[in-house]
Amino acid sequence: MWKGRILAQKTTASTEINRLGDNVRTRRRELGLTLQDVADGAGLSVGFISQLERSLTSPSLTSLAAISRILDVDFTALFAPPKGDSQTTRAGKRQHYALDGSSFNYERISSNFPGHILNAVILTELPGSRREVSRHEGEEIYYILSGALTVEIEGNVSVLGIGDSIHFQSSRSHSTWNHTSDVTKILVVVTTDIFGDGPVPDDAD
Repeated sequence: MWKGRILAQKTTASTEINRLGDNVRTRRRELGLTLQDVADGAGLSVGFISQLERSLTSPSLTSLAAISRILDVDFTALFAPPKGDSQTTRAGKRQHYALDGSSFNYERISSNFPGHILNAVILTELPGSRREVSRHEGEEIYYILSGALTVEIEGNVSVLGIGDSIHFQSSRSHSTWNHTSDVTKILVVVTTDIFGDGPVPDDAD
């Protein structure tokens, strides 16, 4: 599996999203794939993949995981979120992380152990932020902690407020956006490997 050249191609003046776009384009060409091939395999649009390669947009973690699968690269080669080393996380002490230039900020709250399926984050979305239309394997739950969120699933639009939730199959075309002028916080639980943990050996400590 290819793991090379990540985050080291540009000078230190380059942003993370610049390097990500360069690496996605380089790897796609190495595999002889078209933009359409990557888009179809990852459940995204050709326009989105093109914008990503040109560093005009940044992907959500679920989309980045889907792209890494199609490109046959380790997820952590494209982006390295915190490891789930503890089964307990504390408010105010979790590490915040984001792709440079993104409107999305994450806090990991799920851990990593043999056979785990669920992956969870607290997602903070800035006003006006929008996640790309995507579809992929698995399922997702959103629970609104603060603010509000518009969710569109195969053309059906729902507006969620504090305390509202939605649970759906990720294979259905979906997108979200923060339609408000306030920051929105969401508990997101997915079965997609958005941390690049991979399988954990059964004899792991």
